[in-house]
Amino acid sequence: MLFYRAALSLSSRTLSYLSDLIRRHRKKIRSPWRRLNAGQQALLVLVHLRKDETLTEVAAGFGVGVATAWRYIREAIALLAARAPRLDTVLRAARRAGYPYLVLDGTLIPIDRVAADRPYYSGKHKKHGMNIQVLAAPDGTPLWASGSLPGSVHDLKAARIWGILRRLNASDLIVLADKGYVGAGEHVRVPYKGRNKPVSQKAANAAHAKLRAPGERAHAQLKTWRILRKLRCCPLLAGQLVKAILVLQLREAG
Repeated sequence: MLFYRAALSLSSRTLSYLSDLIRRHRKKIRSPWRRLNAGQQALLVLVHLRKDETLTEVAAGFGVGVATAWRYIREAIALLAARAPRLDTVLRAARRAGYPYLVLDGTLIPIDRVAADRPYYSGKHKKHGMNIQVLAAPDGTPLWASGSLPGSVHDLKAARIWGILRRLNASDLIVLADKGYVGAGEHVRVPYKGRNKPVSQKAANAAHAKLRAPGERAHAQLKTWRILRKLRCCPLLAGQLVKAILVLQLREAG
C-alpha cells in the first residue's frame, strides 16, 4: 500500500473542538492507554466524515486496525450527536432572534441497498435512502436535523412523526416549505398547487420560492461532508450521523 500527504478542508478550531470532546470523554470513563491520542482520533474521524475515505483507508493511514478505526468513529459520532441542537431550543432561539420565518425541507441520504429493500426506496428521488428533516434559518444556515426514517416515508408524515408541526403551532413561528407539506397547518406556508393558476397565485409562488431557496443551502452545507453522499454503513445510523455532522458544521461556520 502506498501512502501520501493530503489536506483536509476544515479549520483547526473544528479539530480542537472534537479533540477536547474526546479527551474529556476519555477522562470521564477512565479510558486506558490507546494507540491514538485524542487529537489523532479526532483527525481520523474528520477525515472519514469529510472525505468519505473507507475504513480500510483511514485505518491504514493512521496505523490502526479496521475494527479500531470503526470504534473510534462510532464513539466520536455518538459524542457529537448528543450535543446536536434540540428542536424546542432551536425554536425558542429563532423567536428570540426575530426570524420572520424558517425553512423546512426534507432531504434523502442515499444508502447502499438493493431494489428488494422497498421500505428504503424513495419514489420521489428514484433511489434508496433515509429521510431527514432539516430546519434552516432564512439565510440557509442549518439549525436542526431530525432522526432518520426510511426513504419511502413522505415528508409530511415525517414532520408529524418528529413532532415538528405540533411544536411549530405551539411556538407560533411561520415556516416555508414545498408542496410536499400541503395540509401541514396554518403555520406551514406552501406554494399554490394546480394548473392555470391566476397571476396573483403565480406571483405568490415566485416570491415563496425566492424566500425558500436559501434553505437549500442547508442541505448543501451538510453534504459537503462526503459521507452523506452515499452511506455504506447501517441505514439506521443515518440520523445520528447527520446530527453529528450538523454539530461539526455549525462549529466550522463559527
